[in-house]
Formats: sequence, C-alpha cells, structure tokens
Amino acid sequence: MAVRCSDSAAGPHHLSDDRPVVFGRTRLPLRAVLWSVVLLMTAVVSGTADAEDWPWFLGPRHTGVSGETSLTIDWSRARPAVLWKQPIGTGYSAPSVLGNRVVVHHRRGRDEVISCRSVTDGQEQWQYRYASTFTDPYGYNDGPRCSPVLADGKCFTLGAEGMLTCVALEDGRLIWQHDLKNMFQIPDWFFGMGCSPVVDGDRLIVLVGGQPNSGVVAFDRNNGKVLWEAGGRSTWDGTINADTGQPYRWTGSEMVVSYSSPIPAVIHGRRHLLCLLRHGLLSLDPETGQEQFHYWFRARVHESVNAARPLVVGSRILLSAAYRTGSVLLEVAADGRSCSEVWRDRRNLLAHWTTPIHVDGYVYGFSGRHENEGELRCIRLEDGKVMWKTSGFDGDIRRFARDRKTRQIVDVRTGRPVPYPYYGRGSLTQVGSRFIVLGERGTLAAVDVNPHAFSEHGRFSLPEIHYPAWTAPVISSGKLYLRSEDWLVCLDLKNLVPPDEAAASDPE
Repeated sequence: MAVRCSDSAAGPHHLSDDRPVVFGRTRLPLRAVLWSVVLLMTAVVSGTADAEDWPWFLGPRHTGVSGETSLTIDWSRARPAVLWKQPIGTGYSAPSVLGNRVVVHHRRGRDEVISCRSVTDGQEQWQYRYASTFTDPYGYNDGPRCSPVLADGKCFTLGAEGMLTCVALEDGRLIWQHDLKNMFQIPDWFFGMGCSPVVDGDRLIVLVGGQPNSGVVAFDRNNGKVLWEAGGRSTWDGTINADTGQPYRWTGSEMVVSYSSPIPAVIHGRRHLLCLLRHGLLSLDPETGQEQFHYWFRARVHESVNAARPLVVGSRILLSAAYRTGSVLLEVAADGRSCSEVWRDRRNLLAHWTTPIHVDGYVYGFSGRHENEGELRCIRLEDGKVMWKTSGFDGDIRRFARDRKTRQIVDVRTGRPVPYPYYGRGSLTQVGSRFIVLGERGTLAAVDVNPHAFSEHGRFSLPEIHYPAWTAPVISSGKLYLRSEDWLVCLDLKNLVPPDEAAASDPE
C-alpha cells in the first residue's frame, strides 16, 4: 500500500488570479506562471554562462549547481591558481558573493562578525559585530553555521545563538536585528542554529524552531516584522509515526530546530515552501504560511538531525538523511495537497549535511554519518538503485604514509606530499559536466557527472583548507571560494598552474 503524506486540515488557499495561460499543451494559472518567471529571474541573478553571483547558500538556484558552464574543470595536469587568502575566525558558514563583494560570517573571540570583503584581494571593506556566548555542546567550533543572504542591497545573517541580523550591504549599517532565542520559545538544540534563511519576495524565511508552532517564521525583510508562523504542534500532533505506526503525541519539549534550509518550488503550477523539519517534510504556502501537506521523516534515534535540503525534480521530492534514515522519493499530487511514496530505502543514500544534486535522472551525493563511512554515491532517481559508490580511493593504502615532521600525507614511492586519499563526508558543487568535490580533510577533486562510473580528473589540496573542511565550494565569476575554520581562500578557475609552480605562485 502506498504511504501518503498528510493533508492540511484547512481548505486550499486559492490564488487571486487563476486565469489560465497556455504553454504548449500545458495550461497553468497566471499567478503560477508569473511566479515561475520570478523564480527563474532570481536563479539567474546577474549571471550569464560566464559569470554569475552566488548570493546565498548553495547558490542562485539553491541547489549547489553553478550556471557558469563555460568553465573547464580538469586538474589532471594543473590546479587553479590562488588569487588571495585571508585569515578569518571560526565557523562553518559558506561565503556569499554579490557583485564585487564577498561576505563571510565568522566568530572571533566573543563576537560573531559579519565581514564584507573585496572579491579582488579579500581585503575587508566593512564589518558588523555583536557578542555571542554560544558554545557547541559537542565540542565543535562555536562560530556561525548559516550562510549570509545577499539581496536588495541588504545582508541577512543568522548566528549560531539565534541572532538574526539585517545590515546594509553597502556599508554594514544595522537595519534591524532580532534575538530569536529571547523572541521565541526555542528549546535547547544539538549544534546551535545551522539552517540558512531564504528570501521569498518581501519575506525572509527562517526555520526558527520555536514552540509550539514557530518551526518556520516569515519576517518582513525590510523591517523584521513577523508576518506568519507555522510548523510544530499543529502539524505533527496526531501524525502517524511511520516507524511505530502510532500517532505522535506532542509534548512541548521537542527540539523543533532544523538544519536543512528551506527551498521554494513550483510543483504542478502551485507554489510550495518546502521545509525539512526535525519530524519531517512540511509544505507551506510561502505567502500565508498555510500548510499544504506534511510527511513524517525522522531518524529513530534521538541524537539526530535532518540537514540535507529537499531535492525537487519535477513533481517529485527526494529526502535523505543519515542516522540510518536513508532516502525517500515522494510524488506530489496534482492538487498540491498531498504526496505519496514512490520508493523508500534506508541504505542507498544517507546524506548527512551535503545536499544531493540531480542530473538527468540520477542523483549524486555523499552518504554516511561518520568520516570512515563517507562515500560519494550515484543513485538512479526512478528506483533508488545505487549505480556506483566510492570513498575517493580504492587502491592499496600502504602506498601512503604520514611524514613525521610535516604531518603531511606523502606517497611512499616518491616522498612527495599528496592530498588525503579519502573524501570522508565531503561536499560537491556542479559546474557543467563536472563536480568540484571537497573532502572533509581538504582534498579537492574534479569528478565526472557520469551515472555509469566514477571518474576523477585530478586532485590537489591547500594547507589552509584542512579538517574539518565542511563548507561546500562556492563559485562566482570564474572564482572558487573555500573556507576552513581559520582561512578564506579564493582561487582562479580560469588560470591553472602546474604542480611544480603552484606553491611558488601562491600569495603569502
């Protein structure tokens, strides 16, 4: 029997203009067509095939896919030159790029710092800082986890302790700020706040994780006013727990906070805001916050999170998580008010924090909760079959050793330093027919988008990008931005340097 998502108890929210518009043989409501155009324009931002901005988490399309398809990613004989590198504070948030500005959110001492820098040389243009007392309960670093959002002349950031800030992109002037921890009833969390906000029209959508029904909150992005709240007891109380078969009873002490950023989508002509919360997937009308459907998707163990973003392919949604959760492919009903399972598999793809990428009917992503379990995998979307998987190295590990003085990994045959052989729980960004893969110990590799076999076209590493390298690569205007816990590095993807010349050409 097919499992179906729960419908919202309320009736459907009708668009104000349902006049049909014909595209080929398809008839869509006028409002849906206009919204599709808005989404397309937002995805393009100011970019072309040669240059585009990367103004928020996972880039202009929210998917980790670059539109700069004219770039050639082949590092078999040479690697990109380092344009500049700048020391920064701790954190896991990716930098965001808009025009000639790159913004990084990091932690220095007792302050979280929003730092705007020049894309030319990395020099700081302005900064805005505020105090933070956040301490990671598991011993990870205490810096921000969420990427800045750059839109409409503003920069929005969400700190690890829940400080939501809006500053002017031009000079860092404070426009508005909310301490979400004090503003909402937010229970304790595992790793602080780690879900990047998204802009939707005049709304800034934040997965606040507040009780009882503030899992998702929409703010007016101009003044910070709360527009609507959704997600929590009203969604999950009484929902059937898919693992026990029994109704879930809301206690009021749940960790509602999510680590999976929401994503806007148009499915069957209807707008959806897809939010993967701790208990599962919630679809909302982004204008009103009205629930459209929900689907239980939660690990059986308490110490677990949903972190990878929902992946939308046509009318289907792929969810994936670690902690023995696995993946599920959902089919959204034509009316947008429910969904059903196409397939469910607890072993094929267990995405910890890296959002998988879909290409032509196949999904590529990292699987595994722990570093020694980390594998890059390709699965077939239609049925979830694993096409191939790799740890990044399948040869004889005795080929490598660690130099006692430098602590670098060396090839025992040549004595020369080499990148760490295994990817671990890596990240990936797509550029045309290749992926840029970043292993969690700093290994950078060029990998084919190929469902039939794993094929790598060169790898290298940089001393500044070291464990834990958990921030996905960012691409903008031919430049590759990487960050570690203490460095921000910019590479020139159009200028390749032979290995023997690379170190000498790197800026000091």
